[in-house]
Amino acid sequence: MIKVLVFGQTLQDAVEEPEFECEVPEPITVRELFQVHAEKFEPFQSFLVSNQVMVTINLKISTLESKIKDGDTLKLTHQFNPELEGARWHNP
Repeated sequence: MIKVLVFGQTLQDAVEEPEFECEVPEPITVRELFQVHAEKFEPFQSFLVSNQVMVTINLKISTLESKIKDGDTLKLTHQFNPELEGARWHNP
């Protein structure tokens, strides 16, 4: 089970609960987690496509290709700076 924390008013407004859990039986990438639990992560899709989400796993800035495993904490934070093109500087 992983814990998902949602930060930033824009992202929090898109979801019902800013904190929830997801089951992950084996280590998978964050992108795969979003696909496996599509119903929970559907509100974030437009922000992910436009690179406005910073992904952090256990307090370390990560990418959508980073592996996540049972017991980890995934933090999603809304980031937008037109000069930096959203959060693209760390989420290629």
